[in-house]
Amino acid sequence: MSQMLFQHTLANGMVLIAERMEHVRSAAFNFLLPGGSAYDPPEQRGIGSLLAEMIVRGAGSRNHRELSTVLNSLGTDRSESAGRIALHLGCSMLARHLPAVLEVYADILRRPHLPPEELPAVQALALQDLDSLEDNPSSQVRIELHHCHFPPPLNQDSYGTAEGIRAVTPESLRNHYERCVKPNGIILAVAGDIQWEPLRDVVERLFGDWPAGPLPELAIGSHTPYSRHLFKDTHQTHIAFAYPSVPVNHPQYYAARAAEAVLCGGMSSRLFTEVREKRGLCYSISLRHKTFRHVAAIVGYAGTGADRAQQTLEVTLSELRRLAEGVEADEVDRIRAGLKSGLIMQQESTKSRAGIMASDWFFLGRVRTFDEMQQIIDQLTPEMILEHVRAFPCEPVTVATLGPHPLTLPPYCHPYQPNFVPKAP
Repeated sequence: MSQMLFQHTLANGMVLIAERMEHVRSAAFNFLLPGGSAYDPPEQRGIGSLLAEMIVRGAGSRNHRELSTVLNSLGTDRSESAGRIALHLGCSMLARHLPAVLEVYADILRRPHLPPEELPAVQALALQDLDSLEDNPSSQVRIELHHCHFPPPLNQDSYGTAEGIRAVTPESLRNHYERCVKPNGIILAVAGDIQWEPLRDVVERLFGDWPAGPLPELAIGSHTPYSRHLFKDTHQTHIAFAYPSVPVNHPQYYAARAAEAVLCGGMSSRLFTEVREKRGLCYSISLRHKTFRHVAAIVGYAGTGADRAQQTLEVTLSELRRLAEGVEADEVDRIRAGLKSGLIMQQESTKSRAGIMASDWFFLGRVRTFDEMQQIIDQLTPEMILEHVRAFPCEPVTVATLGPHPLTLPPYCHPYQPNFVPKAP
């Protein structure tokens, strides 16, 4: 699969990366900039998500309705969200509309209205999302796991807190925008049926005269992980767990992803087979690799009946630790096929590719090519995976549980936090 990658850094520090995909007629872009939940002030947790919603409610010469109308008339499919680290503004469209859509987004990023009269409605929606966690215990326990396992402020979630959401004012929202949204903190990734030089010229015209400014700092605090139980009077128990792994810029990153796939990469994986199929212990089980720049973890979840929760935890953790005993060649063949299939599907979506390119530049300072990633996947062997698993074993494990009673944790797990108090969503 041929790729044409381009990169340009504007004088103000804004980074433009682009890839021409000759087999498509669409284009997509992703603006990535600081302002995720990790940047939320302690007293205004949730302000990043409010900004992601408010920033598209009018910009430049257009009010909220006019902005939505023009983007709809250009056939856009857009999204705005606050992750744990970054704000993401994504959009896909027919390639011929790309310059016009970028014109609109220049207003959104540089000249947002952030209309004060619309803030109460956005806060009300955010509070409803927060309240909805009470009816979504699997999300609730995963959020609690992040609080327990990762250091601050990486453990802050985008939902925020009710107190933090209510504390946001039009002035503080504007201040947060001015603190986070600077051209020297922005990565713009574009993928699709693009022409590089015209694209570069459009971006220079729209953003080149935007002055750079100081960026917010993200100081990672000290943290000792701990386990935690949330009491809920229910017949189900939700179990989330995490243990240290390697970040995306580590030489063993792909070995870590392969180990994850052996354990929980499809219906033939070990956890699905041993925990769900053979023993019928849980109705849902999953595992994924979660990475920041310098910190990463394997994060898992299992949902089960309260009467089977203890056995589910024990069997799941036992399977994770048993991986160090050996990896079969047919397992590696299966995960190679799965990783390459996912890679190809990502390459065929302009939206996915733009997101991956922005993420690559943020984490690595460069964009990985399809051929590079395929070569690494082809070179995976059982020995490489085994070497990684033994160097980064499944311990110590952080556990978060939600249900009628806490579980008995193995000695290689972080103990439950003493005197824990149920946390209201």
